[in-house]
Amino acid sequence: MAVPGDLKYTKSHEWARVEGDIVTIGMTDYAQGELGDITYLELPEPGEAVSAEEPFGVVESVKAASDIYAPVTGEIVERNEDAVGGPEVVNASPYEQAWLVKIRVDDQGGLDKLMSADEYEKYLEEVAH
Repeated sequence: MAVPGDLKYTKSHEWARVEGDIVTIGMTDYAQGELGDITYLELPEPGEAVSAEEPFGVVESVKAASDIYAPVTGEIVERNEDAVGGPEVVNASPYEQAWLVKIRVDDQGGLDKLMSADEYEKYLEEVAH
């Protein structure tokens, strides 16, 4: 299972790529594996506000429906229309092609609450037991 070292992670299995005040959000390899074949994504439109640790979207798979949580507070500046139109890309490429949204962060301090790749790997070991 891939856990890229240059990303930050949440306990709800979202990843965050920080580039200045823009944070790109996606679902982790672990999350897509647990969900199985993803069939539907519901994501917010650009301009919508999101709050850290609050749901901002929904992912549905052949197994279940689940909320997607914002790791940071800010404004949606872009959503991945390719992923909305072809949600199976989340299974095929969770860290590259299947980013979900880009958020302009209100408070950079919120990023400190996210886990490093090492911390996330340790967390995954805990939840696996």
